Amino acid sequence: MTISTDNFLPTLESIIAERLENPSRESYTASLAASGTKRVAQKVGEEAVELALASVAGDREEVLNEAADLVYHLLVLLKVQDVSLEDVTNVLSERHTSAERLDQ
Repeated sequence: MTISTDNFLPTLESIIAERLENPSRESYTASLAASGTKRVAQKVGEEAVELALASVAGDREEVLNEAADLVYHLLVLLKVQDVSLEDVTNVLSERHTSAERLDQ
């Protein structure tokens, strides 16, 4: 199966949803979510720290890997919290619109 990188985050969000709705023992996503919100949130925190450290070290490859890990774990956390990318995008859009109004 070939997956397009164009607009991949919604695709990844759907893959995560599928793995949580139909869990299997082989699925890291399902086992992570089954470990509870606290564990998922801890993984988000761990990945954020690892990304920050890679950034300070100036290791571009490691920054890319840790950023990918952070985004993935964030998407799992959002799904566990019943929050969608669209929900987050709406907040960002509203903030941007509000900031533009303030700049005028």
